[in-house]
Amino acid sequence: MTSAAPRKAPLFDPQAVPITGRDSHLPALDAERLTSSYLRRRFQEERICEFEVTDENRLAQVALANTQQGQVFQPNPAAVLVPLLNHSELRVLLTQRTAHLHDHPGQISFPGGRTDPNDLNPEATALREAQEEIGLNDAAVEILGRLPNYLTITGYEVTPIVALVQPQEHYPFDPFEVAEVFEVPLHFLMNPQHHETRTWQSEQGQRRFYAMPYQNKFIWGATAGMLRNLYHFLRA
Repeated sequence: MTSAAPRKAPLFDPQAVPITGRDSHLPALDAERLTSSYLRRRFQEERICEFEVTDENRLAQVALANTQQGQVFQPNPAAVLVPLLNHSELRVLLTQRTAHLHDHPGQISFPGGRTDPNDLNPEATALREAQEEIGLNDAAVEILGRLPNYLTITGYEVTPIVALVQPQEHYPFDPFEVAEVFEVPLHFLMNPQHHETRTWQSEQGQRRFYAMPYQNKFIWGATAGMLRNLYHFLRA
């Protein structure tokens, strides 16, 4: 019997990191761009869109450039579902991970995970993981498209799959992986006034990351970075 890998201790408490900026100068997305009809059209269009490279992406790119035993490090492929619940106003479905998990314990995340060899594509990974983690019914999901892949410093290359989802009365989540399932209004997350920049100082240098606190939930890191990319995509 093999023992489980030890849980990674957090490098810092992100909520204690000071706020060093807020993008209040950028416009909030208007209500028309936050509708299911607009999202369907937008994902069918080709427009020039400039996405940001976060410090987490930069650090991961450095890791990709480093060699281990003569071979270039390759990140683990993964995918997440970005579920936009089709209420009268769109809401984003998010999960809080359990505190004992090896990667990103206790953090706010989208349902998703590592690609399985049997998964045909990132969409299949995202749907499978969403079903396993929160009991999401595939029949309720309308895939819209992908956002740019996101590299994490924990060694994953994540493909975000954006989808419209018919709300379920109950989400029978896996209690081993998920502590809670909750919703956040899309208009809140697509307003840069709520996009905090926080800068962590350490002996290894500094790291800037986005945070989007909502009520008692602290959305930050890769999840906030992918939401930031969704903002740029819908704004373009």
